[in-house]
Amino acid sequence: MKFGLHGIRSLVAFLDYPEKRFPSIHIAGTNGKGSTASMIAAIYTAAGYKTGLYTSPHLVRFQERIRINGKTISSQAVARLTTRMRTQIERNKNTFFEAVTAMAFTYFAESHVEIAVVETGLGGRLDATNILQPLVSVITTIGLEHTQILGTRIEEIAFEKGGIIKKGVPCVTGVRSPKAIRVLRSIGMRKNSPIIRISPKNILLRTSSLQGLSADYTVAGTRIKNVHVSLAGIHQASNALLALYAVKLAAKRSTLMIDDKAIREGLFHIQQNTGIQARLSIIQNHPLVLADVAHNPEAMRVLCASIKQFHLGTMHIVFGLMHDKNYLAIISALHQIAKSVFAVEARTERSRRATELSQKLQRMGVSVKEFHTVAEGVSSALKQHDGAPVLITGSHFVVGEALAFLRKEKYLTINQ
Repeated sequence: MKFGLHGIRSLVAFLDYPEKRFPSIHIAGTNGKGSTASMIAAIYTAAGYKTGLYTSPHLVRFQERIRINGKTISSQAVARLTTRMRTQIERNKNTFFEAVTAMAFTYFAESHVEIAVVETGLGGRLDATNILQPLVSVITTIGLEHTQILGTRIEEIAFEKGGIIKKGVPCVTGVRSPKAIRVLRSIGMRKNSPIIRISPKNILLRTSSLQGLSADYTVAGTRIKNVHVSLAGIHQASNALLALYAVKLAAKRSTLMIDDKAIREGLFHIQQNTGIQARLSIIQNHPLVLADVAHNPEAMRVLCASIKQFHLGTMHIVFGLMHDKNYLAIISALHQIAKSVFAVEARTERSRRATELSQKLQRMGVSVKEFHTVAEGVSSALKQHDGAPVLITGSHFVVGEALAFLRKEKYLTINQ
């Protein structure tokens, strides 16, 4: 892993600056950035715009990272663009993420997208995606994650995430930490960039279930009633409000007009319009199997709160983590909803050993079984015939392997 913008700038210069040939919305944050990016893209797609979406990591197939109107980049396009960039990548010693970012931007430029929604990989200030000059920046939340890279204090992480704020470009944020907000406002003042904070007061939640939620939203003085969001969990209401602010702000700085019909249709069809998966998603019904990519303490607390709200009872949990995560805090949240845990190891050197997870959970009084593969853990969990739901969580890698196993698809592990 290598940080800094020199490598990506050299590569896009070779490609004739594709990132300058389409308007964009740029998204960073500790949690919620994938969901928010997908919501924004879904709204633009519903409005009839040719919409690029760049997210990471993928779950099952590499091509999931790069989409236009929900359709993944073809393997032929990946091969063609890789061949085009290969010599330059080898000369520059570009990282995998720099190469994929350049590929996405080139694909979007060649395809003449009318808007691209781009999620940062890690952090923001030194992330390869930060060569964009977006219409709007979005910072979803800020919490302690990747502390060995981004810093051990919330202010340090806010500084890194706030690095996506550009001169004169508005930034909408769902960040609540006073320390983090002070950092973002300082950056905004220095760059003459408005920092717009969303407020829970602008959301009136009506219904919430595993099929999604319905709410009324107030955005810049305008009320949009009874909007259905097709992602489950009340936290998605805040992500939807961020998305609404982003498209409204972008409309003031471009010709990309969005009406209430596009908002309703886009948020009602997020999965169909973007391909997003594993956000408290139903994988199958008999037995009920859910998947969620929660992989840090705050995301796990939010996931567990949603499950409690839906009165699903305790669950059989297929669970694995990467070794750089605060696993004690994650386990502390997870054990509250666990009937039993099937501790697994994803096929990556970053995976924490199942034995270590098992030992900690057993000390908390949780029934645990250990497995060296995700497939074995999923198979065993599905053999429990007591009516309790199954939840697969802890990591994009664990969820991706599980989905590939359940769907009998090939799976590709990439550590970035």
